[in-house]
Amino acid sequence: MPEIKIPTPLRPYTEGQSKLQAEDGTAAEVLEEITTRYPALKKHLYAEGGQLRPYVNLFLGDDNIKELQGLETPVQEGDQLMIIPSIAGG
Repeated sequence: MPEIKIPTPLRPYTEGQSKLQAEDGTAAEVLEEITTRYPALKKHLYAEGGQLRPYVNLFLGDDNIKELQGLETPVQEGDQLMIIPSIAGG
């Protein structure tokens, strides 16, 4: 099972969990599984139209999935998928 790392700002929506496990699949399927398990998390990852919010980045190891196959990127046993929200500053 792949491991999904949850950043500190999103942990209140995963009952404080910093890491989650999901079944192998695409990045989209993994996100669907964890947002089904933790429904409050969904609104922080997806816009109303169902697309991933622009400030949410997903990394498979060191690679941004946008540079791989996007949400169709395979995520498998032993992989680590990290959710990294962009931080705006000034």
